[in-house]
Amino acid sequence: MRDVVVVAYGRTACCKSRKGSFAGVHPLEYSAQALKGTLAKIPQLKAEMIDDVVMGCAMPVNQMSMNFARLCVNRAGLPDCVPAQTINRFCSGGLQAIATGANAIWAGQMDVVVAGGCEDMTDCFSPYPQEYMDKWIMENYEGGYMTMGETAERVADKWNISREEMDKMALESHTRAAQARLHGKLAPSIIPYTKEDGTVVDYDDVILAEMDGTLKTSMEKMAGLKTCFVAAEDGGKVTAATSSQTTDAAAYVMIMDSDYAAEHGIKPIAKMIAFQVAGCDATRMGMGPVYAIPKALKQAGFSSVKDMDVIELNEAFASQAMACIKNVVKNPMLDGFQEMWDAKKVNPYGGAMALGHPMGATGAFLTCKALDYLRDPETAGKYGMVTMCIGGGMGAAGIYEML
Repeated sequence: MRDVVVVAYGRTACCKSRKGSFAGVHPLEYSAQALKGTLAKIPQLKAEMIDDVVMGCAMPVNQMSMNFARLCVNRAGLPDCVPAQTINRFCSGGLQAIATGANAIWAGQMDVVVAGGCEDMTDCFSPYPQEYMDKWIMENYEGGYMTMGETAERVADKWNISREEMDKMALESHTRAAQARLHGKLAPSIIPYTKEDGTVVDYDDVILAEMDGTLKTSMEKMAGLKTCFVAAEDGGKVTAATSSQTTDAAAYVMIMDSDYAAEHGIKPIAKMIAFQVAGCDATRMGMGPVYAIPKALKQAGFSSVKDMDVIELNEAFASQAMACIKNVVKNPMLDGFQEMWDAKKVNPYGGAMALGHPMGATGAFLTCKALDYLRDPETAGKYGMVTMCIGGGMGAAGIYEML
């Protein structure tokens, strides 16, 4: 089988929805700039050589409607011969886009694919209208239209995760992200975007910290927040602090056949060696990763999650991220993959509670983070995993091997 290698990657800064640097900017503007910046990293590659551009988007409405990927290709000034498709597997869209491209390369259908995603949560993220809901699903499948926050509450209740534990995890996420930004660990993959007023957007503005690393939050501040999805008097524990931040961002990963890369003098960074998805109970959708990860590990020939040097786990909510790390699910289908993860290897640069979750872009964004970590001389490693839960009751996991 052909080897699928990563040859370049890049992303925009992650910006807080409605209040951040991309609020009021059309998503085509910053996503096209990030696409051009990623392509510029491989100057010997002509745009005509790209077989497809695949982009994830969880909310393909309003500014993100039509075939957003194709419009992004147009806005980036690429020739008409470059095709594009927009896909949707909710929170895993960016990773699914990479896997979709990889599958085409593995099959011999394509040689070069640019994959990633974009999400404009400022303009396109809102509750699903009840008038669009199917009566049968509403009456027979409880998790079909359940809000993600309620699923997070159910995970916390099922596995007795306290609010204090969740607050501590959120604070640790911001602490790690603040230190990573301060020491330049988040910068390598960011492609700056210049706004019409000349402002340059080149850092993640979602982190609750000053640029010198001083945190703007604390356990005391978090303890004072109201719960978001279930009232505290009714047992609710999940707050805005222990939920992923809504975010505007775009990210891309360029992949190609390894022989094609060699023929054109392009040095590979890593290769994708596994990708798997799995379904689970939609009312506890946050546990999706623990079902997908064993399948990906087996595909890549590993026997333990501890074989990974870094794990980028999307922190949709503190409750589900903590439950995944503790690997609390007891199910025969997991076939021995029950050990607790090494928390130090998980999100060393902070997670989505600090850096945000730009849904359709998240998988590509986390791939950027994982590869940056593995390429850093201070933390160099061989294997990285990207994984996330998915609305509707699923999980996804991809594994990369550094070259």
